[in-house]
Amino acid sequence: MPYINLKTNLRNFEEKKNEMLKLVVLATKDILGKDEKVTSVLIEKLPFKSWHINSINSTTFFLEIKITKGSNTEEEKAEFIKIVYDGLKAIEPNISFASYILIDEINGDSWGYDGISQKNRYSEKS
Repeated sequence: MPYINLKTNLRNFEEKKNEMLKLVVLATKDILGKDEKVTSVLIEKLPFKSWHINSINSTTFFLEIKITKGSNTEEEKAEFIKIVYDGLKAIEPNISFASYILIDEINGDSWGYDGISQKNRYSEKS
């Protein structure tokens, strides 16, 4: 796990989609230590004119990642936010500084995959 949703209004979305995907999956694996085999990513393109920052049409993104609560340190989460933001800014230099990354920590008993909650998965490994 985790589940990642990246929403953006890049005008050249199709050209940069795979590069964004690779960045996010690699950062999730290398910084947060998540298994890429179960990392689920949804990248959504929104119309450019639909997104505004301070009433101004802006190139931006919102990335939300759901991870199990307590599975990463404050330092790892801070590094993830910095590396992903910097990486997306490198892919698209016109990205607004008001582009957000949200790390949503979910209790292990409240989510899972393959029909097993993360709490039970962790208990089975112990």
